[in-house]
Parts: sequence; structure tokens; C-alpha cells
Amino acid sequence: MVTRAERNASNPDLGVLSGRLLFAVQRELFQTLADMGFGDLKHRHGAVLAYLDPDGVRATDLAHLSGQHKQIVGTLIDELEALGYVERRPDPRDRRAKLVCPTERGLAQMRAADQVMAAIQDRHAARLGKGEYTRFKRVLADITEHQRLAVQSSKD
Repeated sequence: MVTRAERNASNPDLGVLSGRLLFAVQRELFQTLADMGFGDLKHRHGAVLAYLDPDGVRATDLAHLSGQHKQIVGTLIDELEALGYVERRPDPRDRRAKLVCPTERGLAQMRAADQVMAAIQDRHAARLGKGEYTRFKRVLADITEHQRLAVQSSKD
């Protein structure tokens, strides 16, 4: 009988593969960001930072985009606010709502993270070939969206 560890070593399933990819990208991204002066960030902060826009985003939209619960996103926003990366501002389109907006430090982190992610993607595109890498991302995006929809429809 094949053990789970043996199966995951020789024929990993989608969850194992996607987890390995996520953790490896996060390690490289956050280590490089730390080397660039953003060492106070934790991997969990990526659930907010990855979806932050210069003009701000509502917390409910961050929760939806990241797939995290609103309470978790709220805690992450609190942490990032205490670290000086974001601030809450009134939403000019709706007085009752708040926007999560990057501070100057947050904007600098966003620029740095974009550079790191571009370098990671360029490295993989060079290794696979640009066309194959583009195809890989398109297929991965399709699988990801269908999985998210399957989970969402099971909640409805």
C-alpha cells in the first residue's frame, strides 16, 4: 500500500501542488521584501496587500477577493494599520463605508512587491518559454476560478 507521503512525493494532488507553490512564492516574496526593509510583514498580510489598490479598497471587497472571512481581513487590516502600511478613510461614494488605503510606506511596499513578483514570473517564463508560461497561468486561473465557484455554490 502506498502511503500519503509517498503519493504526495510521486503524484501530488491539486491541493498539495497549489500549497507548495503558494508557500514557495510567499517565502521568496516575503524574504526579499524583508531584505528591502519590509521585515515587519507576515505571510498572512498578503491576503490584504495582494488586493490593495492605491485609491483604496473596502474591507468587504478585500475579503471577497482574498477568499478570507471578513473578521480575519479586519484583523489583518488592524495589524497593517498598526505597522503603518494602511489607513482607513471614508469612502467618498458612501459615507457609511470606509476604504482601506495604503500609506506612503504601503505604496512603497506595493511597488517593491510588484517588482519581486515580476521577477519571479519572468524567471518561470524564461524557464518554460513565454507561451507555455502564459498557457500555464491561463489554465491555473481557470481551475482556481472553477474551484472557487464550486465551493461558493455548495454554500448557497
